[in-house]
Amino acid sequence: MTIEAPTLLALRKDPRLLRVPPYLSALCILIGIVWLLLLPLDEYSRRTYISENALLPGQVNTYFYGSESNVFNAYKYEVQSLVGKDSHQIAAGIADIFKSIGLKPAFQSYRYDISGSSYSGENVYTILHAPRGDATEAIVLVAAWTNIDEELNQSGVALVLTLARYFKRWSLWSKDIIILITPDSKAGCQAWVDAYYDEHSIQSVAPLSMKSGALQGAVVVDYSLHHRFKSLHLIYDGINGQLPNLDLFNTAVAIANGQMGIDVSLQRMWNHDDHYRDRLQTVLRGMISQGLGHTTGPHSSFIPYHVDAVTLQAVGEGGQDEMAMGRCVESLFRSLNNLLEHFHQSFFFYLLMQPKRFVSIGTYLPSAMLVAVNFTIMAIALWIRSGRPKPPKIGSTMEKETPSQVDLLQKDGMVAIVPKATTAVTERHIFDPIIILLAFHLLGAIPLYIFNNGSRETLPNYLVFFSLANLSLPTLLAILVSSNAPLTPHRLLLLQCFSLLLLGMFLATLATLNFSLAFLIGLLAAPLSFVGHPHTADHSERIPKRSTANLVLSNLCVHMVSPPVVVLAVCKLFAVDMGAMLSEAAFGWKVSGLWTQVVVCCVWWPAWLVGGMIVSPVL
Repeated sequence: MTIEAPTLLALRKDPRLLRVPPYLSALCILIGIVWLLLLPLDEYSRRTYISENALLPGQVNTYFYGSESNVFNAYKYEVQSLVGKDSHQIAAGIADIFKSIGLKPAFQSYRYDISGSSYSGENVYTILHAPRGDATEAIVLVAAWTNIDEELNQSGVALVLTLARYFKRWSLWSKDIIILITPDSKAGCQAWVDAYYDEHSIQSVAPLSMKSGALQGAVVVDYSLHHRFKSLHLIYDGINGQLPNLDLFNTAVAIANGQMGIDVSLQRMWNHDDHYRDRLQTVLRGMISQGLGHTTGPHSSFIPYHVDAVTLQAVGEGGQDEMAMGRCVESLFRSLNNLLEHFHQSFFFYLLMQPKRFVSIGTYLPSAMLVAVNFTIMAIALWIRSGRPKPPKIGSTMEKETPSQVDLLQKDGMVAIVPKATTAVTERHIFDPIIILLAFHLLGAIPLYIFNNGSRETLPNYLVFFSLANLSLPTLLAILVSSNAPLTPHRLLLLQCFSLLLLGMFLATLATLNFSLAFLIGLLAAPLSFVGHPHTADHSERIPKRSTANLVLSNLCVHMVSPPVVVLAVCKLFAVDMGAMLSEAAFGWKVSGLWTQVVVCCVWWPAWLVGGMIVSPVL
């Protein structure tokens, strides 16, 4: 036992031990990716099921057929007569239809000026008061004049008006039904929901003159086709990757597919054959949509307020007509009407691979955590390296340790004599690295402000300029920092240590809220764990010289994964309009509370700056 203590202490200082973390970090990333790729297999996923027994999906008879088709055609003709008019005239025309049904209409105007564009219009809505309720709960039926693809939703608006007339004849409702018609699929619904919860800006959005009780759910009808449809496309992604309760999605699938015999698709997978490839593609499409966090339809505006919502979109050409869509909505509202309390039984965090198969958070979360923990492992390794003492000089003539160079250790009655070099800990000067790292993160507010306040025409130019500026920005920052506080190897190790530690902590926390965004940024930022100078952390004022090949390769790897370069590459690869994408992000930031830009500009980009400065040729 007297030999074990110095052996362990020596092992702690063994330089070979510090060769393990990079391999361990790479192994964590690899396992995280493999973990995700295994999720579509039957062994790691589950079939969907209804947790809330009160919903009773598909257990009622639906009566929306026959003469209602004539009413639908009449309202479709009325809607057609409003095409080409301004938002105020359209709202007035819809209000006249509400009055003819016997419902009191209400209006709400809004105007957002973002990225040089104006988003303005007038919402019109009415409340069908429940004969068996006390106005404490409500369900929302929504139709946007234009859908998320900017197509006229003529049949969808006509169908909602027909359903409003149809619902009014029934006396079984225990919850109020709010019928909402918005001019578009983004700004209008967001303005209405914000005003419903009194979270609106009085400069941009008018208050609501009529309200009901707590919203229990919302269903959006998107029927822009002028012919019979083939299947229902369920859109469920919310803002910032939030999702509706899985029970609502499962209820819609059970009614459409089980009761009505209508095929159901999701994530634009029109020909899903339930094989591994299609399952994986569906999961990845869902992750990209959730990672971007943008609005995918009017339903997205409800989810941040804990109102579960989905969009029913008619797609394809087949044998299903508007009456089939109407019966789906009727049966879904009958199920929502049965709810005794807010959705809470099922999952709010999940990945869907087909309409009847999903993966819960407990199964997929470790993949993002493994990617995030690689940064923490490297941060710990860098922290240990920064505390190692200065290595002894080679060629010392001293033959044996003097009493001043040894320590006497006592533990559990045992005594060990070990060299002081084995137990010595170098003092870490952490103030300067912390200040530098804090300044870098505050620097992220500059691109965040620029990209959220530029016009649609100038935003692409800003992105290209920002990309070019990033080529030299780490070097300029290295020169600026060195002029005030010399960047010794010790300071660089601590700076990289704190940067990776903060990045790992943030991504691990983000993974519990938006798994997809944390996983994607973790993969893109993974090279930052492996950049740095091949030296030990002594108190030398000089940084060892690096070979030209090492310098070029390190800088190339770092600059290839810089945030603006990644954005440009994605736009080029998927043929996305750069101005539209950036203006959409600015709209989400100012109107919907989108936080993706904050993660990119204030977390990922500062960490990249540190990595870029570490490999800077001036150091």
